[in-house]
Amino acid sequence: MKPLITVFTPTYNRAFCLGNLYQSLVRQSNKSFIWLIIDDGSTDETAELVESWISTGEISIQYHYQKNQGMHGAHNAAYQLINTELNVCIDSDDYMPDHAINKILNIWGNTENKTKLAGIIGLDAFKDGTPTGHIPEKFKYATLSELEVVNGIKGDKKVVLRTAVVKEYPPYPIYKEEKLVPLGSLYLQIDQDYKYVCTNEVFCIIEYLPDGSSKNILKQYKISPRGFLYSRILELKYSQSFTYSYTRAMHLVSSCLFIKKWFLFKENPNKLITVMAIPAGILLHLFILIKIKK
Repeated sequence: MKPLITVFTPTYNRAFCLGNLYQSLVRQSNKSFIWLIIDDGSTDETAELVESWISTGEISIQYHYQKNQGMHGAHNAAYQLINTELNVCIDSDDYMPDHAINKILNIWGNTENKTKLAGIIGLDAFKDGTPTGHIPEKFKYATLSELEVVNGIKGDKKVVLRTAVVKEYPPYPIYKEEKLVPLGSLYLQIDQDYKYVCTNEVFCIIEYLPDGSSKNILKQYKISPRGFLYSRILELKYSQSFTYSYTRAMHLVSSCLFIKKWFLFKENPNKLITVMAIPAGILLHLFILIKIKK
């Protein structure tokens, strides 16, 4: 029987921690899944390690190697290769609770009107088992934007996507010499057309490593300004509040300063708010420069 879900993992020189994720997948109570590893140009022993796991046959593993493109490029490759109904990204420094796959499949199996949904929103948890947040019961169906932006519901969520939905949207753009386009730019586009079924079940145990993107976000603003500009344009386009639009415009101004681009370019979806945000955007830009020098 064909597996219903693909767990995909972008990885770059993470052989030292990838084994924790592998062992968690081996422990899954339901092994009806494919583990797709997108090796984004690793130069360590990742390939040899994965080959040793494939040879054991304990779980179904698909390995794909590509030239380094960054996290978003690895996601592009994964979405091209996945052919199961569902997919979920588990990062190389994270792992899954023993019954996570079974919970995902049970929730999806008991969900009605699946073709109208983008998938499932669940939770991440810390290593001690504490969930990173809580979704109020009234949100049986919701978008990520509705939860996080409109209602301010904090905490990392784990999104399980319906693969057919993902393929409706353009891939993340690849910019020469840049390695990051915010992954949320895809989710934001999906939010305009679909909702998710929501649950407080934990699908992923997270751990932030020192070299992870979440720890180096200010540096990323400088080294991937075009990627962030792409995201800010979408955020401004779909924003439903002045405050959110203003903060996005601040970041847009900073990205433009990094690439020496005029703020009021043709594709800017809200030029008026951008003009209002120029002073704050310049201050934000200076703050980023000062912080990354320390």
